[in-house]
Amino acid sequence: MTDRDRSADMDHPLLHAQDWRSLARAMFLSAIARFDRGRPVLVLGHFDADGLSALAIIVRALRASGLQVQARPVGKGENPWDPRFRLELEERRPGGLIATDLGVRGGDLLHGTPTIIVDHHRPTGTPGDAVVISGHGLQPEPTSSLLAWHCVGGTAEAEPLLWLAAMGLIGDMARDEDFPEIAAAQAVYGKTALRDAVSLVNAPRRTASADPSPALRLLMDKDGPKALTKGDGEDAQALRVAKAEVRAEVEIARRIAPKVRGDVALIRFHSPCQIHPLIAQQWRGRLKDKIVLAANDGYRDGWVHFAARSATGTDLIRFLADHRLAGADAHYGSGHAQATGGALRQADWNAFVEGLGFPEETFAA
Repeated sequence: MTDRDRSADMDHPLLHAQDWRSLARAMFLSAIARFDRGRPVLVLGHFDADGLSALAIIVRALRASGLQVQARPVGKGENPWDPRFRLELEERRPGGLIATDLGVRGGDLLHGTPTIIVDHHRPTGTPGDAVVISGHGLQPEPTSSLLAWHCVGGTAEAEPLLWLAAMGLIGDMARDEDFPEIAAAQAVYGKTALRDAVSLVNAPRRTASADPSPALRLLMDKDGPKALTKGDGEDAQALRVAKAEVRAEVEIARRIAPKVRGDVALIRFHSPCQIHPLIAQQWRGRLKDKIVLAANDGYRDGWVHFAARSATGTDLIRFLADHRLAGADAHYGSGHAQATGGALRQADWNAFVEGLGFPEETFAA
């Protein structure tokens, strides 16, 4: 077994807890106590509905408890373990660092700074001395936003933030009936309002500009999903415009027929929008016996971004690991066994698709 395999299967305390909710809160409070109160806390979060909701939950709760807190969404092409991103962290000099919904990878985010990672993806390494509050492996598996909501339960009144946890659950899960928290949120805010708000929050990060700022501002300021779905402010309108942009790009890409080689179906297109996960998910339901790869060579110059989905039960992280190239970086093959993907430079993409049996999908030298 390789180091990557061992790290992917490593245990976390929540897996062995009779009550993971209480343990998550206790671990979070203990770790927060190590922060330097003389400098602001920096909270990093992924820019999808789950990551932004988790980010908003943590920032709002810690500010309510009297801490100075800065929010930093991590967006298109960014990775907090990247040396370039670390330079920004060093310049900020936070008194403590919290990363949520960004994965669990090898190495310190910022050496010497107390760090908490709140996440639910399959780990791919040991993140230095960080306190890891991971839901990976729990059944059912809590998303980052639900973990975050329970983490902050001891720092401020968390109940008004439950709608944010519900949005993260809806955004990341195919089913939502497994958690009492989501049922409680739906009883107060309405199932339709929550789902419509999730669709809007996810839209900006999928656009060509990939700017999640309007969505984050609304999640930071509002008290329920209808402020997003019924709001008439500038940020609410920006979400609707973003959703229309993404819908138009999806309509174009969904007409492209897949190419099939063995167990793999490939759909390749060119779009400035992050629609490859949506296209992969659509074809997953139609090609139930295939591994579906939706590849977008227009999302970022010089790169091919792709999403992998399958209804076969195949461990897609393992599948990508078996086809991993030396040039693949941290953007490749993380996430979940049934929902993953990656990004490859064009030369590496050529070798990748040739290995899968699609030589006609390579770029000219």
